[in-house]
Order: sequence, then C-alpha cells, then structure tokens
Amino acid sequence: MRGSVGRKTIIAFIGPAVLALAVIGIGPLLFAAWTSLLNFNLTKLRDVRFIGLENYANVLTDEAFWAAMGRTFTLLGIALPVQIALGLGIALLLSQPGVGFLRTLTRLSLVVPMATTYAVVGLLGQVMFNIKFGVVNQLIGFLGFSPVNWIGDSTNAFILVVFWDIWQWTPFVALVLLAGLTTVPGEIEEAARLETRKWWTILRHVQLPFLIPGLTAVLILRTADTLKLFDMVFTMTRGGPGAATEFVSVMIQRVGFRAFNLGLASAQAIILLIITIILSQLYLKLVYKEVRQ
Repeated sequence: MRGSVGRKTIIAFIGPAVLALAVIGIGPLLFAAWTSLLNFNLTKLRDVRFIGLENYANVLTDEAFWAAMGRTFTLLGIALPVQIALGLGIALLLSQPGVGFLRTLTRLSLVVPMATTYAVVGLLGQVMFNIKFGVVNQLIGFLGFSPVNWIGDSTNAFILVVFWDIWQWTPFVALVLLAGLTTVPGEIEEAARLETRKWWTILRHVQLPFLIPGLTAVLILRTADTLKLFDMVFTMTRGGPGAATEFVSVMIQRVGFRAFNLGLASAQAIILLIITIILSQLYLKLVYKEVRQ
C-alpha cells in the first residue's frame, strides 16, 4: 500500500515535468524527422508527399550546405581552443590563494556575458561595430586611423563573430574549470608544489585529472552551442555579407523560413543533430576515458 502511494506521489511530482519535456523536446524532434521524409514546401501544400531519403541525398550532395558546415567548423576550431586556453588561465589565476574578494568580484563579472541572451549580444555587437556610429570605430578614429568596415566586409565579419563568441563564452569555461580546480585535494597539490615549482608539471599531473570531467562537459556543451549558433549571428550580420557568416543554423533558417522548404531544412537539422551526437561520443571516448579507467 505504501509503495503504491509512494509511486503515485513520485508520478504526480515528476509526471508533469516529463510530459513537458516530451512535448517540448521529443515532439519537435519527431516532427522534424517525419518532415525530413516529405516533399514539404509551405508554398505548395497540395504537393506534400512522402519521398523517403531524397531530402537527405540532396543535402549530402549540396555544396552550399557543406560550405556552411565548413564555416561552422572553422568557427568551432578557432573559438573553442581559445576559450579553453583563456578560461583555464583565468581559472588558474582565480584559484591562487590571497585573492578572496577579487575572486568573488571576478566571478560576478564573468556571469554577465554568458547571462546575456544571444540576440542581445548580437545587437550589442552590431551597435558597437557600426562603421559610422560604433564606439569601436569612434575609438579607432580618435587614435588617428580610418574606420574599419567590420560587418560589411566578409573577412572582418567572420572575425567579429569569432571574437564575439569568445567574449561571451570564455567566462563559462573559466567558471567550470575553476569549479574543477576546487576539487583538487589541498594536501596533494601542496605536496606537488614542494616537489617542483613548475606550474606546467603541477597542472599536467595533479590538476588536469580533476579538470577532465569539467573539460569534457565544456567540449560537449560548447560544440553543441557553436554548431547551432544562430541568434547572435542573425541579429548581428544576418549571415552576410554574402555567405561569409552563414553558418549551418543560419542556412537551415533560410531554407526553412525564407525558401519555405521545410522538408529540406528538417533533413539539414537532423544531419546536424547526428554530427553533434557523434562529436559528443568522440569527446566521451577520447577525453573522458581516463576518468572511467
């Protein structure tokens, strides 16, 4: 009797949350998977029909899709290592003894960029780097240099997106790694410092094993976020100029909601999801295996 009441209570508390997750998360995923198998164009609803894997074949042979994927992985390949390096450096500095108030103040300041929504960050970048009225070009002009066309130039726009992503998410990496450093046993680290003063040796053999779980989480979360990066780019550059900042998610939005080809856009989204899952599994096998062993 008690067991039955206990199960009913658990279901009553957890059931609504599970149902909400199913509706919000699994529902759209199943809809996208089904739509990807259809010839589904919002301008030709009478022509909706099942076409199997034809959309996937079109995506896999589409040069524009792979070009967008290449730009996305270039962004990931530049931003993620820089975020990890800077975040680790900040975490190591904040973990030093004698910086109590400074540590608290820095932690509070680090929350601001990552607590700001992608769209607001993009609008902030658009305003700050405006060629005529942006504060960055005003400062450049004050120093005696000509203003830079940050958003209107293909190379500059891509660099700006990379820089802005690093600025927003380096604090997240720093806080995660700082939390990992707090798990290092004090006596082990103190004994290591008595043996050697080389910070690299201490980092490699003492601190890094305790950082691996957090580092794995950073790799998975930041990779997934970067692969689906849309809001910040769309509000700042609209994917331009040309296709310079048209990353995969921006392309999916264009195909689905500007060309109205939901079938093709759904296939692109499913392929992106598969790539994200594969990368996550690789991180777990290659980075996290040391902890499992």
